[in-house]
Amino acid sequence: MLAKILKSLPLFEDPNLLVGFKASSDAAIYKLNAETALIVTLDFFTPIVDEPFWFGQIAAANSLSDVYAMGGRPLLALNIVCFPKNEDFLLLREILRGGAEKVREAGAILAGGHSVDDPEIKYGLSVIGIVHPQRFLTNAGARPGDVLFLTKPLGTGIIATAVKGGLADKSVEKRAISVMAELNKAAAEAMLEAGAHAATDITGFGLLGHALEMAQASKVQLVISASKVPVIKEALEFARLGLVPEGDYENLRFCEKVVEIMPGVDKTRLVLLYDAQTSGGLLVSISREKAPAFYETLLQKGVFEAAQIGYVEAGPPKIVVTP
Repeated sequence: MLAKILKSLPLFEDPNLLVGFKASSDAAIYKLNAETALIVTLDFFTPIVDEPFWFGQIAAANSLSDVYAMGGRPLLALNIVCFPKNEDFLLLREILRGGAEKVREAGAILAGGHSVDDPEIKYGLSVIGIVHPQRFLTNAGARPGDVLFLTKPLGTGIIATAVKGGLADKSVEKRAISVMAELNKAAAEAMLEAGAHAATDITGFGLLGHALEMAQASKVQLVISASKVPVIKEALEFARLGLVPEGDYENLRFCEKVVEIMPGVDKTRLVLLYDAQTSGGLLVSISREKAPAFYETLLQKGVFEAAQIGYVEAGPPKIVVTP
């Protein structure tokens, strides 16, 4: 529905606007001069976990991720706060403390923000980053012959649903929190050092939804092996029980006409490929020759759960899922 609305709005044209919203990119990029371009993005959402500090950490990491997905370095952040005036403001303090610590970890500066009275708590950041105007990445650069990497495991959406339903214990919740709160900083540094061709971060549309956007923007076909995609094992168990959030079914409906599922694909694993993620990892497209060095750099930087999950080939824009 949003895509239809956006198509009806006028486009702003400017020679210095290097990236707008034409190809569902992660952020906007505006060229300032021959050496510097600004990356501008924002994101906020309702609490994904019960602990306010960790909600702040996750929301901030998620907002910063758009800058990393485009190969940039975050510089400045502003808080976006929706909070009910009759709620305990100690909760808000912890949310903001979590966000501030994550911004500091990213090496950026938190410089203020804006708040409104709202019956439902929401938090996130507006982030400005910088990148060289000729060295940024988008989801439109994948090339036939490339291989695909995913840098974080899937399953946080399903686990969040299990937590809300009282079906996940604290250890499982802690595992999901650690995945969501992890910055994509190290993964972004590795992909830049290796010379990746395209990248995007995996959030609300799930792996297949964001992969489809990459395929369409790059005018290529992505082949993803379901068994090679890293997942949180507890999420697989919950999926087998049918504990799947409504958003995952929306993602399936969004993708089903242009996603080809080959015989033999495990149905439970397929569910996780549609799972809506919060602060997910990076999907990176890189040449096959550079892939070993990229993976080695990821490990050196502590990105231990990254995996090669597929490849890019010529063909009409779509996703093919193999066993």
